[in-house]
Amino acid sequence: MKGNPYMLVPDPKVLRTLLTRYAENRFAHAQNPTPESKQALDDVTYTLCVTTSTTRIEAALAVADALLARTCCAHAVEPTGTVMPEPVPVPAQGAQGEQKVSGAHLAA
Repeated sequence: MKGNPYMLVPDPKVLRTLLTRYAENRFAHAQNPTPESKQALDDVTYTLCVTTSTTRIEAALAVADALLARTCCAHAVEPTGTVMPEPVPVPAQGAQGEQKVSGAHLAA
């Protein structure tokens, strides 16, 4: 990934847990929108964005997917014994007009 070469890379287990929490909270809020379900969704959205060094949930999801793909592929070996190349990273940030994380863009 481009950017700071000294950036901390989140543990794949942490990313999977956050992605699961995000999906569960998004579903719960869509089924029964309450202030509590919105707060839970906002909290996990914020955490995913911070963990992936992004400011929008769409970017956070893309970065998480790319990091998990890279982790999985890093140990993949072709039958010939050569290590497979890493996938091309997904850009973490959009262009102009990037929306900051507030949860408002997640309204159902």
